Amino acid sequence: QVQLVESGGGLVQAGGSLRLSCTASGRPFSTYFMGWFRQAPGKEREFVAGISFYGGSTYYADSVKGRFTISRDNAKKTVNLQMNSLNLEDTAVYCCAANLIGPRMWSDEYAYWGQGTQVTVSS
Repeated sequence: QVQLVESGGGLVQAGGSLRLSCTASGRPFSTYFMGWFRQAPGKEREFVAGISFYGGSTYYADSVKGRFTISRDNAKKTVNLQMNSLNLEDTAVYCCAANLIGPRMWSDEYAYWGQGTQVTVSS
């Protein structure tokens, strides 16, 4: 089992940047495929980005491609989400999640979740 804790959210102006981090504890971090999801008010949770067990492959939602970068450090048990060129539509609660399966875009296939961190983009 793994416990996940996010940090780094906050308020930022449109066009700005934020870096989210997710720190894990528990079993070896490299056994988990890691993902970032977000949920805006009144909307369903959506996949944002994912990264393979050793970081060799990354996956992004079309809405964030070219603006967001996911990375991981297995020694530090962290996964990061660098978010650039933020816009109002990026406002949401961002959660990191882990699964033992591999690349998945559906939240139902992730067994472990952090509590989330709020990202608010202002105009």
